[in-house]
Amino acid sequence: MSRPSGPADSLRRTLTRRDAVVIGMGSMMGAGMFVVWAPAAESAGSLMLLSLVIVAVVAACNAYSSAMLAARYPAAGGTYVYGTERLGPLPGFLAGWCFIVGKSASCVAMALTLGAYVAPGHQRFVAVASVLALTAANLSGLQRSARISTAVVSVVLAVVIGLGCGVALASARGEPVFDLSAGLVSAVDTSAYGVLQAAGLLFFAFAGYARIATLGEEVHDPERTIGQAIGITFVLVLALYAGLGLVVIGVLGSDGTANSTAPIAAVAEVVWGNDWVWVVRVAAAAAAAGALLNMLLGISRTTVAMARDAHLPGPLSLTGGPHALPQRAEIAVAAIVLVLVLLVDLRGAIGFSSFGVLLYYAVANASAWTVRGQQRWQRIVPVVGLAGCLVLVGSLPWESVANGLVVVTLGIGWYGVTRRSRMAV
Repeated sequence: MSRPSGPADSLRRTLTRRDAVVIGMGSMMGAGMFVVWAPAAESAGSLMLLSLVIVAVVAACNAYSSAMLAARYPAAGGTYVYGTERLGPLPGFLAGWCFIVGKSASCVAMALTLGAYVAPGHQRFVAVASVLALTAANLSGLQRSARISTAVVSVVLAVVIGLGCGVALASARGEPVFDLSAGLVSAVDTSAYGVLQAAGLLFFAFAGYARIATLGEEVHDPERTIGQAIGITFVLVLALYAGLGLVVIGVLGSDGTANSTAPIAAVAEVVWGNDWVWVVRVAAAAAAAGALLNMLLGISRTTVAMARDAHLPGPLSLTGGPHALPQRAEIAVAAIVLVLVLLVDLRGAIGFSSFGVLLYYAVANASAWTVRGQQRWQRIVPVVGLAGCLVLVGSLPWESVANGLVVVTLGIGWYGVTRRSRMAV
């Protein structure tokens, strides 16, 4: 299932390991790093760093399961393919459905964040323009998308490293800009539920390595490249988020982080001064653009895989143009995101995205557990990942859970309709 049947719907292998790593980093270093700290601190207070540890463990298990399965099934679609092959059509369909819906919400969050940083008060207009522009970039060729991701990753890394160096230099001069012990004191009443809820929200910023797996049909030597790229991407971005989380809490404190609408910009104001806050705004806009670019890529490839199996309209599986790209799928995904940009707010998009993507990785871990011939620790990892995903899903804000359950129910109904149609053929 979900394999190309011929040249009309096959994708070209044009990406190297470096390209895959850059695309993964561009997805994970998106607007999430600029917006998730405030809601996480609001939920977990002084224990936000513990939430970061929890989500890192769950994300590591997800990354391992995804890498192992991607090496076995190097086709477009990621966990949709793995779930279908290992667990059956319905779990695979639900993984694909949750990915498309959850990542569409992520696209909305990225686009609105881009608009909020570039043109406060006119963010929806800028968000629409950014979706159109980045869809056009994707349609011009995958290599161009990889080059854009490289530029975005470079800008964001430079700004984040600059903030860390600024904190270190200020501390060396004896300036009281960083105090981690004071940062761990919070007026928020912390609880186990609050810590888990913060971890679920922080997961929004950790899920980008799925983009590498969904591009499995466009990577050279996928059996080796995908697993290596996922591992490298995860380690690099985990180190970046750990350092950034320490800086945010140490500079702003837990309460200051929770009350800030732009925590990274607030850190820059303390460390660099108000005159240089614009640099963070530029980096945030670039990060949001890079993540949006790569998310549109990932959603369109899962759409292709589901269309090949008649879960979505068949024409969405076709490729075309000089680069043999899934143009119809990319345009359809962009159209859906444009509608959502006009209807959804940022916080709701983050929670809903986490719900869908956590369920997606739950299927990935369940699929990985069915692979035989592994060592004992290799069997334990997907169990921990599956349990972690389900716990974090249940800990999200109730509005996100309720809306997510409605969408999953609609997906099961759609599966029933398409299943009857396939059986009737």
